[in-house]
Amino acid sequence: MPRVVFCVLGLVALASHAACSDSTTTSTSSTPSTSSSAASSTATASASTPATGTLTLDPAKNYGDKYADGILPVGDNLYTTDAAKQGHVFLCRTGGPGGGASTQGPWFSADGTTYDINKKIAVQGEVTWPGSITIAVAGDTRTIVTNDLPKDHPTGVFPVASDDPAYAIDRNPNSIKEQSVTYTLSAQPTVDAEPHCMSGQVGVMTTGVELFNAFDALLRDAGAWEVQDSCEGHPERTGAYHYHSLSSCITDISVQSVIGFALDGFPITGPKVGDNNMLTTSDLDECHGITSEIELDGTKVTTYHYVMTQDFPYSASCFRAEPTKAPGEP
Repeated sequence: MPRVVFCVLGLVALASHAACSDSTTTSTSSTPSTSSSAASSTATASASTPATGTLTLDPAKNYGDKYADGILPVGDNLYTTDAAKQGHVFLCRTGGPGGGASTQGPWFSADGTTYDINKKIAVQGEVTWPGSITIAVAGDTRTIVTNDLPKDHPTGVFPVASDDPAYAIDRNPNSIKEQSVTYTLSAQPTVDAEPHCMSGQVGVMTTGVELFNAFDALLRDAGAWEVQDSCEGHPERTGAYHYHSLSSCITDISVQSVIGFALDGFPITGPKVGDNNMLTTSDLDECHGITSEIELDGTKVTTYHYVMTQDFPYSASCFRAEPTKAPGEP
């Protein structure tokens, strides 16, 4: 039977050094083939009605390119546990195992409030993997099956080698391992009146890679502190490879292009409105989303969606609809 990883997603974050356990259960194969019925079962997505607090994209507006210089704010401890707040992650609970980078990298500013993404190092190496993901829609259900290995980009070498400059800052000791993960999501989610808190996992990207929230296990900005590979990915203790921020190996980052799905079923898109015109956290609602026209399942629809940005909290910071439990979450 396939091996399914059960991670402690109820803790603050499922980061590269977070605690997980594993178990064996019956699951869909980690290298599935798309059946003809699944391939033809794409449903027409319905538009969702924005609730109070959601924002609507103005396609005529030039939002600018606020972080074109690569200087990004550090989001350490920007979380809430009682209500959603723009620029903060709305956590269901805090606490959990420590870990992560052992020291602050030289890409941080002297006062630690910003970091230069252009100066940040990456874990060395270029390893290719047999990534596999299928996304099928039947009625109001979207089923995503992935082995959590990137299907269209390489990874760095993990565990981090002792002669890799990254080792002096973040000695990630974990190896990347194939997973067997199935997500059953709503294909037609609707916005609830109030946002929902989140645990460690945000969703899954169309690269086949899982997406975790913006924090490491110490409630620090994972994008700033942790040393990931050149595609902004790294493994946690069970070997699950994941992103915390927008991967530079995702090339189509248009705000109209779906690059992932959150656990509540809403799509995730890129931030690019046009040339030198990028959405940032300040342009989005308290869950890091907006309502606009996107291309979903081959059809243009106007719907709420999350936006991955360059700046913290990078992706969905709360859920607009009731999320499904991540695989293995109690």
